[in-house]
Amino acid sequence: MKNENRGRKSSAKKILLVYPSYPVTFWSFKYALKFVSKKATHPPLGLLTVAAILPDEWDKRLVDMNVSNLEDGDLDWADYVFVSAMSVQKASVEDVIDRCRQRGKPIVAGGPLFTIEHKYFDNVDYLVLNEAEVTLPLFLKDLESGKPRHVYTSNELPDIRKTPPPRWELIDMKKYASMNIQYSRGCPFNCDFCDIPLLYGHKVRTKTDSQILTELESLYSRGWRGRVFFVDDNFIGNKRKLKNGILPAIAGWMRKRRFPFVFNTEVSVNLADDEELMRMMVKAGFAAVFVGIETPDEASLAECNKFQNKNRDLVACVKKIQKFGLEVQGGFIVGFDSDTSSTFERLITFIRKSRIVTAMVGLLSAPPGTKLYQRLASEGRILKFFSGNNTDFSTNFIPKMPFDALVDGYKKIIGRIYSPKCYYERVRDFLKEYKPLAKSSRFDFSNIKAFFKSVFSLGLGRDRQMRYYYWRLFFWSLFRRPRVFPLAITFAIYGYHFQKVFERYIYPA
Repeated sequence: MKNENRGRKSSAKKILLVYPSYPVTFWSFKYALKFVSKKATHPPLGLLTVAAILPDEWDKRLVDMNVSNLEDGDLDWADYVFVSAMSVQKASVEDVIDRCRQRGKPIVAGGPLFTIEHKYFDNVDYLVLNEAEVTLPLFLKDLESGKPRHVYTSNELPDIRKTPPPRWELIDMKKYASMNIQYSRGCPFNCDFCDIPLLYGHKVRTKTDSQILTELESLYSRGWRGRVFFVDDNFIGNKRKLKNGILPAIAGWMRKRRFPFVFNTEVSVNLADDEELMRMMVKAGFAAVFVGIETPDEASLAECNKFQNKNRDLVACVKKIQKFGLEVQGGFIVGFDSDTSSTFERLITFIRKSRIVTAMVGLLSAPPGTKLYQRLASEGRILKFFSGNNTDFSTNFIPKMPFDALVDGYKKIIGRIYSPKCYYERVRDFLKEYKPLAKSSRFDFSNIKAFFKSVFSLGLGRDRQMRYYYWRLFFWSLFRRPRVFPLAITFAIYGYHFQKVFERYIYPA
């Protein structure tokens, strides 16, 4: 069945774009989304961009399985099913592929999962890999001539100044907590465990100022107000372009539109070295940044080639960024060869001292194709397929530390930093000094609903300890720091999500 559609002359006009579902992890925010009556955090930006590259005259539907079910009628309607996914979505991907094959629908697949692990997906009709701006037109040309190939791949890194804006009309924005756009691709750094350079290269490619303003205006004109996430893996990869172009342009547009959005993005810790850049980001409307800190251990940082984090007072760097009005959300990893039994306690102490409220801690895994994977494979330490989920107490290689000790140490970290007492104390310590500077004129009724739901679920819930710390934070922020009261409630909801995810993996039903 796999090959029967190959080579058939293309007359397809109906394209179903499918985004598989995510499992429940820290990153999914599943339990927090219920408070704001949303289905997913972000829409599938990659598929929305692919839709913009496809011929205008083709009919297109998009099913994001994180917000709605994939119905048989959707598949029956389609001539071709386009699927894009990351590794963590693999289980859902396999289900989608099975359903397409049962109904005789040809599959066109791309995105990070298929680009990195395409050899495992021979049951997919057409693998359009790497960046779609290069490989998708090649596939479409061959499809039109009736001679499509099984695999399309390229080492060419496209000029994203020619990338069309996403087709926002294909989604229901009301189902998402945040919108997302992309300014740049690529990262100048070379961390051994990261597959971003493998996928997008080291050279930082950027869109133009006018492209970004056009995309922001498109979101605004469709009625979106609230959070917008810049999905760049390192937003500050090219500081000069940011300061000379895009940030002043965004700041001007935001003033003109009376600050309808609040931005967040991902950056490297060297943001702390550039005070001018931090001021400009806040002026443009940025309120939070995710920083890959990974570990406070110098030996582990050297082991994974995270040299941009070495020889720094990382706690001081985090506090400096937060002092400028940018909340730091931190990514942390345990399981490096250099980690010892004392690593876990040092990480707990670091998170407490740095006052990072949203601390995403995971076990080290080795994405296929990375330097880490190649090294571990040469040492005979790779165990199984890469799941992409580093929060489920599993990894895909044999660690140097006894595995049971590693998992116990990981559980210790999560249990401590997300216990109600430690978590709420960290929230309050952060809010005591945090001075939010980003402006927003939005009034979102979903936030009002989230407030009342938090009162009933957290303030009046069954967990006595959580009730105590919730009301303690509630009244402290309301009377002592009313400006950060909404953020205090948001953090309380985040804490509930993190605790529920942790319970899910330790005490599965």
